[in-house]
Amino acid sequence: MLRRTTQSRPRQRRFLWFERIMAAIALINFVLVLFDYSYIPLRDYYLQLAPGPTKAYGEAIKGIEPDRTTDRYLRTVEQVAQSGLANGVDSYVLTSLRQQSRAIIDENPFEVANKTGTLERIKRRMVDRINLELDLPEDQQVESSKEAFDIFWSQEFLTTERYNFFYREIKPLFETNYYRNITAAWFGTSGIPVNRFIIIDIGFILLFAAEFLLRSAILSRRHANTNWLDAMLWRWYDIPLLLPFWQWLRAIPVVIRINQSKLIDLEPIRNRLTRGILASVAVELTEVVILRVIDQVQNMLQTGDMRRTILDTTAGDRYIDLNGVDELQLISQRVTATVLHDVLPKIRPDIELLIQHTVRSALSQNFVYAQIQNIPGVADASTRLSQEIATQLYDALRQGVINVVNDEQGAALTRSLIAKVGSTFREEIQQDQEIEEIEALLGVWLEEIKINYVQRLAEEDIESLQEQTQKIYAITRKSF
Repeated sequence: MLRRTTQSRPRQRRFLWFERIMAAIALINFVLVLFDYSYIPLRDYYLQLAPGPTKAYGEAIKGIEPDRTTDRYLRTVEQVAQSGLANGVDSYVLTSLRQQSRAIIDENPFEVANKTGTLERIKRRMVDRINLELDLPEDQQVESSKEAFDIFWSQEFLTTERYNFFYREIKPLFETNYYRNITAAWFGTSGIPVNRFIIIDIGFILLFAAEFLLRSAILSRRHANTNWLDAMLWRWYDIPLLLPFWQWLRAIPVVIRINQSKLIDLEPIRNRLTRGILASVAVELTEVVILRVIDQVQNMLQTGDMRRTILDTTAGDRYIDLNGVDELQLISQRVTATVLHDVLPKIRPDIELLIQHTVRSALSQNFVYAQIQNIPGVADASTRLSQEIATQLYDALRQGVINVVNDEQGAALTRSLIAKVGSTFREEIQQDQEIEEIEALLGVWLEEIKINYVQRLAEEDIESLQEQTQKIYAITRKSF
């Protein structure tokens, strides 16, 4: 066993570099999965950080293309800059922009991409800008977004500075709108948006599949009586890496691989999570266990099982004996022998001192004994007498117990006495319905315990229990 352990450790160190490489690849794959999941909800933020790669990814993987309405609108806006603001913009272009602005507000092309909120931001920004530029009184300010766009795209209002405002504040919002293609099916369309993430993911899946088969082959050969199926189940947590769907489950193998390869030490986090969960569950679990035990005792009282167990002398006949040995009798014999032959000889001086003290205390209460203690030599004689009494009493008691234990007749008499006490107890307790009264009182008492225990448990501060657990854990860590 020691040789196998020492051999496994160098093997683990030898292949640690491979484990770390595969863990890093799994982590990269999971990061790409998270990016793919978050692309649509966070596309606007990705456009601000890296507009070029974000657009390329959307076109290639998500089937995203510019919305025709907003794209035509932005191309018309570009004509404004091309015509030259200093020389005046073509009135046809401005008229087209006003018409397109009204159409966009009425038709809302942002709704297809679930970006109606973006259109509302565009409208609010344009209204605020017009009111700021015109500096109108509050009762005369522009409230209609259509009117604001009409004013903005007018020959009298449009200037280079105002066009720069549109290019800087409004145009990026229009660019976030898009149209996403739908996956084709055998008959028409499937209604599912295009997602070609498999193009990126297939390489990782094939790599992890080859690694999975290689690990299964190695495990099946290294361990006796282990077939391929057992080896695959050994690495069950790698299965999400092989699935082209439910990619979020890959968090499980990624975390396990990172921890196993020691790429990142996750043991402190795992320990804290485990202790936190156990501390939260411990109170509820303890409550369930204790209440369950009390319920079982109450059921025994209600059904009469406890009464039959105590009063029925034939209950022992239904007891299932596994080895034909009376374990309780054997245990009592072993304990008695240990006490008589091992324990008592070692504590004999203490027992004799206790007996001497008891004898002297009893004699000192006698008036005659107290008077004769004043006679010279009597005090020493009484001390020797008490010592002799203690020694003889100890020897007599110990030898008497040994004789009773070793004597078959004495043991039989002892068993007979115990049986007589038991039978007499069962007869007397059934008189005057005492057993029914005891069962009723026990039932009420157990119910009170349940109520009071649950009330104290509800008042218990779980956070304080967690804090105590943390302190205990810190102390144990320091001790090691």
